[in-house]
Amino acid sequence: MGKRKKSSRKPTGPRKREPLENTFTCLFCHHDKSVTVRMDRKEGIGQLFCKVCDQRFQSKVNHLTEPIDIYSEWIDAADAAEREASSSRRPAASNKSAPAVSFGSDEE
Repeated sequence: MGKRKKSSRKPTGPRKREPLENTFTCLFCHHDKSVTVRMDRKEGIGQLFCKVCDQRFQSKVNHLTEPIDIYSEWIDAADAAEREASSSRRPAASNKSAPAVSFGSDEE
């Protein structure tokens, strides 16, 4: 024989979603929770700024964009700027080799 079902169980509603973070760690000064993101969906602009070192970043947003997306774009932009700066600092690689300098010769 089967077990009786409990009739006192009520259906559970949807789980509450925890809100996503709005504060992050700064890439430049490394302070925790010093970077805040503000999104103006009407204007279509997301702004990120650090309270400690005053770094700022702006990006376009849409209705699907979350604060973590703005932070990720900031990380990508900082990496790209660093790569660009490091490539522009190096002198252009030339095919010419440096002339050989001899300090002592055996043929004298």
